[in-house]
Amino acid sequence: MNRLVAEKALRDFLIEDIGERDASSVIFNDSDTGEAIVRAKAEGVVAGLQLFEWGYHLLDTSITVEPLKQDGDRVIAGEAIVRITGKVAPILSGERVFLNLVQRMSAIATLTRNCVDALGASTTRIVDTRKTTPGLRMFEKYAVRAGGGFNHRNGLYDAVMLKDNHIAAAGSITDAVRKVRSAHGHMMMVEVEVETEEQLVEAIAALPDVIMFDNQTPDTMKRWTQLVPPAIRTEASGGIDLKKLADYKNTGVDVISIGALTHSVSNLDMSMNLSVSQKEAIIQ
Repeated sequence: MNRLVAEKALRDFLIEDIGERDASSVIFNDSDTGEAIVRAKAEGVVAGLQLFEWGYHLLDTSITVEPLKQDGDRVIAGEAIVRITGKVAPILSGERVFLNLVQRMSAIATLTRNCVDALGASTTRIVDTRKTTPGLRMFEKYAVRAGGGFNHRNGLYDAVMLKDNHIAAAGSITDAVRKVRSAHGHMMMVEVEVETEEQLVEAIAALPDVIMFDNQTPDTMKRWTQLVPPAIRTEASGGIDLKKLADYKNTGVDVISIGALTHSVSNLDMSMNLSVSQKEAIIQ
C-alpha cells in the first residue's frame, strides 16, 4: 500500500469516529500508559497489520506498535498478532477504526488464500474485481494480494474493459476495440467480454489483450481456451465462488476473477486487550 494515501484515508476515518474529541477518554491523562494486545478470535489469514502503526502514528507519535505476525500469515483463534504500547487515551481512541479495517482486510485475505489453495498446482491466477467498498478499494485490493491473489484493474482509468453495454453502444466488438485502440496509447490494455462463441470468434479477430468468458460452464471455457491464440490472455468470470473453483481449475484460463473476494466477506473477528497498571479492559 502507498503509505501517504493510506494515512490520508486513515485520517478521514479517525475524524469521522472521534469528531471533536473522544468523550470517553477524558478519564485518562498523559501519565496513563499501558500495553494492548490484538488477538485473532478465529482462524484465518491476517492483512493490514501496518495500519496499526500508521494510524497510531497519526494520533500520537510516542505510541509503539510491534507486529507479532506478518501480512499473509495464517493465525489461529487466540493468537496474538500485534502489541501496542503507549498512552492509554489515544490507544483507545484508535482501536475501533483500526480493528474494523484489519478485520475486513483479514477476511478478504483469508477467502483469497482459500481460493488460491482450491486451485492447487494450477497456473490459473485468482484476481479481484471492482466490486469493492467505496473508499476502501486500496485496502481491499491489498488484502487480496496478501492472501496470494492478484489485482485486476484498479479502476476505470488504468485498463479498458469492453462489456456488453459498451459493445452494444459501439455496434460491435470490432468497432469497440478499434475505437479504444485509436484513442489510447500502446500501454493501455484492452479486455473484451464475450458471452457467445460468435462473439469469441469476433473478439479473437479484433486482437484485444484479454478475452473474458462471462458466465460460461467449465466445459465451454475449456473448449474456448483452445480457440484463443497464446498472445491473448483469457479470464473466467461470473458467479464463480470457492465452492465452484475445483470445477474451473482445469479449464486452461489464465485468470479467474471473483467479486465475492471483496463484496461478500464477513470480518475475521479480533479483539484488543488493554493492560493498565495491572488492570485489564477487554475491548470488543
